[in-house]
Amino acid sequence: MNWRGMLINPVLDKEFRLRMRTPRSAVALLAYVLVMGFLAMGIIYVLTSNGMGSSGRFDPTVSRMIFYVLSFAQLVMIAFMTPALTAGVISGEREKQTLGMLLTTQQSSATIILSKLVSSLSFMTLLIVATLPVYSIVFLYGGVSPKQLFVLFLFYLFVMLMLGSLGIFFSTLFKRTMIAVIVTYGVGLMIFLGTGLIYLFAMGMAQARYIPSSAQGPDYSWVGYILGLNPGGALISIFEPSFSKSAFLFSGGNMGAGAPIELWLEFIIVYSVVIVLMLWLAIRYIRPVRRRRKRSNPGGEQLG
Repeated sequence: MNWRGMLINPVLDKEFRLRMRTPRSAVALLAYVLVMGFLAMGIIYVLTSNGMGSSGRFDPTVSRMIFYVLSFAQLVMIAFMTPALTAGVISGEREKQTLGMLLTTQQSSATIILSKLVSSLSFMTLLIVATLPVYSIVFLYGGVSPKQLFVLFLFYLFVMLMLGSLGIFFSTLFKRTMIAVIVTYGVGLMIFLGTGLIYLFAMGMAQARYIPSSAQGPDYSWVGYILGLNPGGALISIFEPSFSKSAFLFSGGNMGAGAPIELWLEFIIVYSVVIVLMLWLAIRYIRPVRRRRKRSNPGGEQLG
């Protein structure tokens, strides 16, 4: 049985060969690892020069701080690189006038969309895996468990899938790659930065109108749900479970049991729906000819 033929279709095989065998891919991989490596060494230098370690050595607290900074830096890199890898995969085929040829093959619309998405995210996954030696610096000093690193990489994969589905959808929706890239970055900026700013603004307004109650229950605000839409807030809630509670709690309010929902869980639930919706729309809109035929025949009469 040819397992390779069953798992890798012609579209995916072509994308793997074109993306992985170019000198640009090797240069991008080298540059990404160097940036993360220099960042890690810079953090170590800053912490040791400021005397944050005991006698110039690391302790678990400093090690966790390095892990957190590297994790957020990696998240920012994912936010910048994933749209660039996915927002032009369909519109680029249209600009090269090869999309029509691709649609005439035996591959279904779902196969084409998912193959483009998998090939783009596979390269981004390779970049993330290549930074494992950088994270090994943290393990030398303790304070971080392999389970935390494993959960972190699963979270990265989900964020890449979310941004990749947005990029695929806008690449299918718009004919020009530049427009698709700009819109994808705009939506990504709203998700990463806009939700955080909206949370701070809304929580400030809610805090100004807050009146402490004499009840024994916790004083929670609905504003915390906004922070659950932010990847940074979800990432912090993975590292520090108590952060979810503090995101919903008013300043000076009564600390109750748990938060209404963990921020990382809300993030996964909401954006899982977004991922499915974006991919479904991309599969639907990749063949505009079929939609025009249906619209041009509203009475249901057969053509020809």
